[in-house]
Amino acid sequence: MGQTLSEPVVEKHSTNGSDERYIYGASAMQGWRVSMEDAHTTVLRLGPEGEAAFFAVYDGHGGQTAAKFAGAELHDFIVKDDNYAAGDYAAAIKAGYLAADRMLHEKPEMTGDSSGCTAVCVLLAKDGAVYCGNAGDSRCIISTKGRAVALSHDHKPSDEIEFNRITSGGGFVEFGRVNGNLALSRAIGDFEFKSNRTLPAEKQIVTADPDVIKHELAADDEFLVIACDGIWDCMSNQQVVQFVHAKIAAGKKLDQICEDMMDTCMAGEHDMGGVGCDNMTVVIVALLNGKTEDEWYAHVKNVADEAGLKSSPKLSKNLRGPSDASSEESDALINAILSRVSRSTDEADAEDDAKISGVVDVTADAPNTSIVEVVDAAAADEAKDAAAKPESQ
Repeated sequence: MGQTLSEPVVEKHSTNGSDERYIYGASAMQGWRVSMEDAHTTVLRLGPEGEAAFFAVYDGHGGQTAAKFAGAELHDFIVKDDNYAAGDYAAAIKAGYLAADRMLHEKPEMTGDSSGCTAVCVLLAKDGAVYCGNAGDSRCIISTKGRAVALSHDHKPSDEIEFNRITSGGGFVEFGRVNGNLALSRAIGDFEFKSNRTLPAEKQIVTADPDVIKHELAADDEFLVIACDGIWDCMSNQQVVQFVHAKIAAGKKLDQICEDMMDTCMAGEHDMGGVGCDNMTVVIVALLNGKTEDEWYAHVKNVADEAGLKSSPKLSKNLRGPSDASSEESDALINAILSRVSRSTDEADAEDDAKISGVVDVTADAPNTSIVEVVDAAAADEAKDAAAKPESQ
């Protein structure tokens, strides 16, 4: 658990944007933590001809360096990879993650820097699919007719694949953490866990090698939500979808919904660094599917009406579970920890996570950028503070 302040920093750094294909809203908040280590990126026009879009969240730990670097650079590494021009977007994402990690490691300022970050991104490609790359325990979901479908799964040290790589690389798992320290098993940075020179990057104790999931976009797909674990620790996948629908039904815009979601998830007290005390970042991307902005909001409101999603979900602390858990596993977790939570919402979450229809994992072993927004909330705070200081005479 990270150190916490006596009072939270509740100022939000929010942005929004749109074109004829997508609308997005994004927001970040430091919260109870002593520093802001998250970053996020929103790119409406990615690639040589602006043919793609890119959105990502980077949840930093151990410092800001890794997340700031990833937020500024990862999308360029993906586009510059030869696989991108060839239309192999999954391979480009994988290569881009590993190339960014190598470049970060080579930076002189990384000497003695132990920072790392999760990296969850979505590439909305010109082939009509969304490709979600993920390393770590941030998460992306898509709402389809009011139902949450997971586009990523969390990388935790206790997972069999992760555990086997960690131990084969010379590490161990203790108290659910890599070498008793790191609570996630894939990340950009964290180079103290990548020092085995006899192993390739993909087989290090901690690796930046992402899983990539491909989802063919369809008319029923409504929006994407990308967020760090500061959100998912407090809401299940389906609760997030219900929350967004309810806020749209109430007339809120996407950036306002991001802000409301963070306020809802933030703990009322610092609670010794527990649930609701983390940095928080949320990006919501509306998939217009040929609709105007007004038509899209009206459509999602109608879905909320028809699916009974007009009211915000009942929330309890610590509802985070494996994003691809079976309904039995999720029910056991919920019943053991959250006896007062409505079962219907969580069963829907587990069902959709276990049955990712229309989603294909393409991770098998196998540029010009316009309208770009890289949000570094910590840097924004520093700039604001500097602007407020009187000039020295």
